Amino acid sequence: MNLPNKLSLFRILLVPVAALLYLFPYAHFHIAMPEFQIGFVDLSLVNLLVLAVFAVASFTDFLDGYLARKHDLITSLGKFLDPIADKLLVNTMFILFAAKGVVPIVPVIIMVARDTVVDGLRMNAAAQKRVVAAGYLGKVKTVLQMVTIVFVLLNNLPFELMRLPVTSFLLWLATIVSVLSGYSYFTQLKDLILASK
Repeated sequence: MNLPNKLSLFRILLVPVAALLYLFPYAHFHIAMPEFQIGFVDLSLVNLLVLAVFAVASFTDFLDGYLARKHDLITSLGKFLDPIADKLLVNTMFILFAAKGVVPIVPVIIMVARDTVVDGLRMNAAAQKRVVAAGYLGKVKTVLQMVTIVFVLLNNLPFELMRLPVTSFLLWLATIVSVLSGYSYFTQLKDLILASK
């Protein structure tokens, strides 16, 4: 297994680490996790720890692609692991936020449903020996999702101090771009989906 693939696998392994840090019942075990106050906004150490794990995982997303392209290490395993690692990381974080009531459930359902549909489309295309590369909108969607996750973990800082709902705006923007990129996949593969045989 080459280094880019190891980085993708490492990113997958960081997902349960982030989930455990976020969901762990600290109070049940009498662990007092400090909270910091910035202006009138509270920021938990738990969020900062999860943010650190998420930042490392996100950096491996950039690094594995960079190394694979630079050193011609693109493999079938890498093409399989990389998108799975990305979706596991991003969707898990959004599901955790929705479970805690930090973000509304509707955009999360839409984004997870989009990924499910797109994966189905790509598998159908692959079965018919047709490769569909990730489009520009798909990359924009991933970046928007990752930036949104950062601001959710920061409790919308520094914008919360100015009463600007930037995190909510980014969440819905990521949802809209997610739907548009899903539609783009559909239009590329429409002939396969609507084929009578």
